Amino acid sequence: MSSFTVRLTFHGDLAFFLRRKQSIVERRLNERTSVKDIVEACGVPHTEVDLVLVDGQPVDFSQVIGSEAGVEVFSIRSRSVTLFPENQLQVRGVRKFVADVHLGKLVRDLRLLGIDVVYDRDAEDRQLVKTSNAQDRALLTRDRHLLMHAAVRHGYYLRSQNSLEQTVEVLRRFDLASVLTPFTRCLRCNALLESAEKEKIIGQLESLTRIYYDQFRRCPGCGQVYWSGSHFEKLRKRIRKIRDLLQTEA
Repeated sequence: MSSFTVRLTFHGDLAFFLRRKQSIVERRLNERTSVKDIVEACGVPHTEVDLVLVDGQPVDFSQVIGSEAGVEVFSIRSRSVTLFPENQLQVRGVRKFVADVHLGKLVRDLRLLGIDVVYDRDAEDRQLVKTSNAQDRALLTRDRHLLMHAAVRHGYYLRSQNSLEQTVEVLRRFDLASVLTPFTRCLRCNALLESAEKEKIIGQLESLTRIYYDQFRRCPGCGQVYWSGSHFEKLRKRIRKIRDLLQTEA
């Protein structure tokens, strides 16, 4: 088979992933290749691509290209994806996540907001992929090659290295602003909190806490007890800051 050229144009913020940060890339191919493989060979994970047009026609990642073609690749942030809503490749309303081992601060923020996030500091890449696939969770990571795994259906590559900015990124990418339920999930193990009678958990409380507080919540998973102590106001400020950033960047 003779070689052929595929000209790719990346839209939205996808140039972020390209080596030279230029939106147009030409690739010379010697064999029939799937759209997924062509796009990811440029450094763009398939989880970041919401629409692909080959010579003006929408296709999915399995489409095979065997001759010269013009390929337009759109991110979720590209306005042009609204032209073909039925051909969008990404899901926006994901509500469950799994985070890789480097994202502990992000995980804490998301759980603080009531978002379901599985996190294991010792998890290997294959375990993250398995959890994402088996539990239908979006994989959050800064490892683009991990997102290129064929078994990963939903995922997101975090652009920022700042946990506050990362939190806003996730909320915006998956349209989570309207479903936040702060202080409902355990920050340690992710379980939903339950109301706890003071008498039943009093043995876990320090002397001053026993005196000044009467309302408590307990994690049914790890047993952690929560109350509105001095730390509570700090967490509320964190939430307000996240909400403010979400509004100003929208």
